[in-house]
Amino acid sequence: MTIVDGGAAGGRTKPESTGRASGGAAVPRPWIRRNDYTALEIPRLGEWEPHLSVSVIVPAHGHQDKLDLVLAALAEQSYPSRLMETVVVDDGSEPPLRLPEARPENTRLIASDEGGWGSAHAVTCGAAAGDGDVVLRLDADMLVYREHVESQLRWHHAADYLAVLGHKLFVPFTPGEPDPESVRAAVAEGRAAELFDAGSAEKHWIERTIDRTEALAAADHRAHTVFIGASGSLHRDLFDEAGGLAGEMVLGGDSEFAYRLAQAGAVFVPDLDSSSWHLGRTQMQTRREAGARYRRPFVATRVPDFRDWRNQGPRQWAVPYVDVVVDVGAASLEDAETTLAPLLAGTVPDIRVRVVGTWSALSEERRSPLDEDLLDLRLIREAFRGDSRVSFAEEEPERDIAVPFRLHLPAGCAPTRRAVERITEVADQHRVGLVRLTDPSVDAFGPRPVRLERTAAFMRARRLGADQGGPEELDAAVDRLYGLHWIGGAGIVGDEDEEPPRDWGTRLRAAERKADAQRARADRLERRLRWLGRGLPRRLVERLTR
Repeated sequence: MTIVDGGAAGGRTKPESTGRASGGAAVPRPWIRRNDYTALEIPRLGEWEPHLSVSVIVPAHGHQDKLDLVLAALAEQSYPSRLMETVVVDDGSEPPLRLPEARPENTRLIASDEGGWGSAHAVTCGAAAGDGDVVLRLDADMLVYREHVESQLRWHHAADYLAVLGHKLFVPFTPGEPDPESVRAAVAEGRAAELFDAGSAEKHWIERTIDRTEALAAADHRAHTVFIGASGSLHRDLFDEAGGLAGEMVLGGDSEFAYRLAQAGAVFVPDLDSSSWHLGRTQMQTRREAGARYRRPFVATRVPDFRDWRNQGPRQWAVPYVDVVVDVGAASLEDAETTLAPLLAGTVPDIRVRVVGTWSALSEERRSPLDEDLLDLRLIREAFRGDSRVSFAEEEPERDIAVPFRLHLPAGCAPTRRAVERITEVADQHRVGLVRLTDPSVDAFGPRPVRLERTAAFMRARRLGADQGGPEELDAAVDRLYGLHWIGGAGIVGDEDEEPPRDWGTRLRAAERKADAQRARADRLERRLRWLGRGLPRRLVERLTR
């Protein structure tokens, strides 16, 4: 890492603490159901005492005039300067960038590492150079209000697995208007909102998503789609666990990283209490069609959630939609074919099948071909080794955090060709973390039932320590965090054309749908009440809730 320039006194000044939790203070880990963060108690701006340090990472390429305004605004933040450092990453600018006089107290300018370029690569380089407990990415064309950093950091003191999105408005930019000293003075006096005309500013498309999902509290599994670019923050541990931004993603890296954050169990929060000015329009606003055309192949192969981008017929992608685990330890060839053949010919082609068995016990020495003890295991391997989607493992593999779902199937059960499509649709429709089958016929194939697991739900449960008590406790935690949904086997296993019974079964499912709708309505009302009750005395809110 090349250090180009130092802090205000010409050298490097670190934040108060270099630990993951400054002063050893623990960050709470409340249990948040799905993306409903509204139960968190967030202090009012200016009425709390922070302890977490933050690294503000500013990736920059050219446009020294904009960078000067960005740093001038950061110099007057309400967040304590002893807990805040700013790392500007020069991503190959010609001429090289410089640090202006008006800048935060703890500021460094570094050159982006060799071997990559682009904002994603620069952000990852800056995060590696920083020391803060929290990483806050801020683009080099973002003029922030005085409370911008403080407003986001409040959330990170309440929970350590949040991804907080900063608010912004797009305004035309004319170099020199305003100048850095005017910006610094306006921010210091709390007048940043007066620097531009808000009435003529342009809103970002993500605000429509935020508005229709009760500020993301009622968002589904695709809440991550709004966590893109400009301004956002998260705990460093979560940043590292998700793997940082992918340097090879020159464009679209923020979308792909946000997806991996969701897979790691993150909760996405739009912070609306402080704002910022985006100086000029983005590339996706000025060249939308060309930008989308470039991003599509890079994002589609890495983000299975974008199903409409994978509608070009059967093919494989870098990241599959579903990992399927089939244990064939004691299964016959016929049992394995009954289960695996429909899967591989199914309507969801982007799957990866892990076949579990004692493959190392197969010997290549001279043997009786028709009478060896592990004959069926050998035949299974030979029958399916030619399909690149199939791999063979001695035991159940570790969960791949990049894959949205894991489906367990016992060898011998007969999934329909639409089984994967239908069971994942159920999981998304009911927004649950675990789907299980009530079909008693499946029990005949061994103790491991048919079950679909949502990776994000299980990763969040493990982050909260729920995997210490065994599988049943983990399932119970997932039920609490995301929900568990039981379904019958019709359309999943058995006859492809089987219709569900039209007597009591139909009435039962209708009642279940009605109950789900009532629960969803109750959840919405409770969230709305909590939202409206923010700032009211706690006793009054509790009485209203009851």
